[in-house]
Amino acid sequence: MAELLYFTGTMDCGKSTLALQMDHNHKARGRLGRIFTSRDRAGDSVLSSRLGLSADAVEVRDEFDFWDYVVGELTHGGRIDYAVCDEAQFYSPLQIEQLARLVDELQIDVFCFGILTDFRATLFPGSARLVELADRMELLQVEALCWCGERATHNARTISGEMVTEGEQLVVGDMETRDHEVAYEVLCRRHHRRRLTQARARATLSPEVLPFGGAAS
Repeated sequence: MAELLYFTGTMDCGKSTLALQMDHNHKARGRLGRIFTSRDRAGDSVLSSRLGLSADAVEVRDEFDFWDYVVGELTHGGRIDYAVCDEAQFYSPLQIEQLARLVDELQIDVFCFGILTDFRATLFPGSARLVELADRMELLQVEALCWCGERATHNARTISGEMVTEGEQLVVGDMETRDHEVAYEVLCRRHHRRRLTQARARATLSPEVLPFGGAAS
């Protein structure tokens, strides 16, 4: 039986790397699939990992219809045994329902990867629908860490170094270059609640309490 699976975690926990590995493993067993993504850090129509791996992908825009795309491919002689869907939090609830239909009616395995909540600790609509419809949801075991060394559970957005909890849900930013005006950082719940980012901790706490050579406790 085909399944709709949702692999989730915070930013920087290896979701895209696992998506690429999943595609590789199924190809190695002779299965044929498609990779889908939305708003990848590397640009349109590519699935990229922070480890430097990447693969061509189908870009999922607001108007994209998974059912029409797959039926069209099959009608023209294509074969699709599975779908790898990265950045699934950006998909609409309707697109998630289309993925569930592919599983139920066409017996195509669908593997979704994404984060649950935004910088406000609020569920993305696409993630919420996946939680409701997925046959199984798995929390990724590669734990991202807050600057304090605890397990990161929340995604934070910063503007010019200051954490914000208001604004549009979808804003492109970077996790690796923190001097950008809009950037992202993963935090434990305690420091997300206190709005205490790594930069703010370094500026306000004494060096004696900073673990990892410069992050606070």
